[in-house]
Formats: sequence, C-alpha cells, structure tokens
Amino acid sequence: MKRRTGVLSIKNRKKFLDIATLIFIILLAAVFLMPTILTFANSFMTSNEISANYGTMFSNMTENKKTFISSNVNLKFIPDKVTFDQYKAVLIQNSDYLIKFWNSVLLTVPITVFQMLVAILTSYGFSRYPNRFKGIIFFAYIILMIMPYQVTLVPNFLVAEKFNILNTRSAIILPAVFSPFSIFLLTKVMRRIPVSYVEAAKLDGAGELKILTKIYIPLCKGAIVSIAMLVFIDYWNMVEQPLVLMKENTLHPLSVFLSQINTGDIGLAFAVGSVYMIPTVLMFLYGEDYLVEGITYSGGIKG
Repeated sequence: MKRRTGVLSIKNRKKFLDIATLIFIILLAAVFLMPTILTFANSFMTSNEISANYGTMFSNMTENKKTFISSNVNLKFIPDKVTFDQYKAVLIQNSDYLIKFWNSVLLTVPITVFQMLVAILTSYGFSRYPNRFKGIIFFAYIILMIMPYQVTLVPNFLVAEKFNILNTRSAIILPAVFSPFSIFLLTKVMRRIPVSYVEAAKLDGAGELKILTKIYIPLCKGAIVSIAMLVFIDYWNMVEQPLVLMKENTLHPLSVFLSQINTGDIGLAFAVGSVYMIPTVLMFLYGEDYLVEGITYSGGIKG
C-alpha cells in the first residue's frame, strides 16, 4: 500500500511539473509575442483612440529633448472600433510606403536567391574535395563570419566607389551574395553526408552535377531552406548598408524608413510596422518545420 502511494505521488509530481512547464512556456510565448500582437491590434485603432492611449508618450517632444516613456500609457489589445484608415493611407493614399516596401523586396530577394546559389556550389566544393589549401580558405571564411558587418562596411564602400556602383542596389547586393555565413553553415551540413552515397552514385555512372542535384541538395533541403530564411530575415532588417551605400532616399528599404515614421503619426507607424512584419511572419509559419530540421541537423542531433 505504501509502495502504491509512493508511485502515485511520483506520478502526481510529474504531472504537476508538466503542467507547470506548460504554463511557463505559454507565459513566455505570450511575453515574446506581445509586441507583435500589440502592433497588429493597434494598427486597426482609430487615430483618436491611439492618441488617447499613447499621446502622452509624445506630449513632451521638443527639438532638443524627447520623452518617449510615460506612466499613463494604456496598452490595449482590442480596439474599441475597428478601422482600416491607416492601411488605406499606407497602401492606397501614400505611395511612399509601398515604394519602400518594394525596395526591400528588390534588395532582399536577389540577395537570398544568389547567396544560396553561391553557398550550395561553394559548400559542395568544400565538402567533396577537402585539402589543406581549401582548409585555409574555409578558415578565412570563419574569420570573416565572426567579424561584425561594421568592420567590412568601409572596404565595401571603397570597392563600390571604385567600380562606380555606389548609390545603386548592386552596391548592397553584390557583397551580400558572397557572404560567408551561409557557406559556413551549409558546408558543415554537407560534410555529414556519408561518402558511401557518393560512391554508390558513381558506380551508377552519376557525374558531379547529378550527385549535387540528386543527393546533396535533397539531403540538405531542410538546412538550405532554414539558412535561406535566416538570410532573408537578416537582410530584410538591414539598416547600416542602405544608409552608407545609398544616398538616394528613394532607394532606401522600408527598414530604414520605419525610423522616420515613428516620429510622425503613430497610427501609420503601427500599420507600416504590421505590413513590414508580414513577409517574415508568413515565411516563419511556412518554413517552421524546415527551420527546426535545419537547426537540429547542423547541431549534430541527426547524422
């Protein structure tokens, strides 16, 4: 009887720990998602309601001093009256916001596509034909990867000026295409593919292109998609590169333009922020499984 009671207490304790862990995860997720949910919710509020909730944040703004924090700020997740006026202004009435949005797309999509193409080919070479010379090059990639972007920003500026591509999208796209980040991660993944797969393919008469397209890319699909997602999000949020390499404001992406919106109409800032988050949120929802698979594969859980 005592033994059965002890077993029940252990089960109850385990159930209690599971419930407590679940509650902690839910609370942690709620705290993490609160800014995103708050931005979307406030983007559907009327200007009067937004002013009533957040007007005190900007009541003491002057040229020399700005007060952005107030104890009277009212955080609301449910609008009193749902309106689409901010989205109408962002998507229809004012074309500046859409132009900045498409500037972000025209910069980020080519960077992601061509960087992954370079990464796949380079990583295949590093993983298939290792030698001392390529080991030195790969070590140089690691050194470049751990350097902050601000270190290489001045050399990129000088090279762009030398090739007369300054103040163009190419000044940002070309250096980003050869970023070492994706090459480093994808090489680590491809090196885990068993050599026996390649030997079996060679016995069947497969060439290098077929080995790459039929063995390496399918086996690394999760890692490729997850790395592409990280690259897209990284360059979607870039600020320093456009500010330094492009002087024309008409070429700046939406990430740079957001800082200017926050000093004006807060309702528009919420709407533009929501539009800005949509591509990354949709990408995460679509590629969540690939992202988890890529992280676990590169981390050594699989293999």
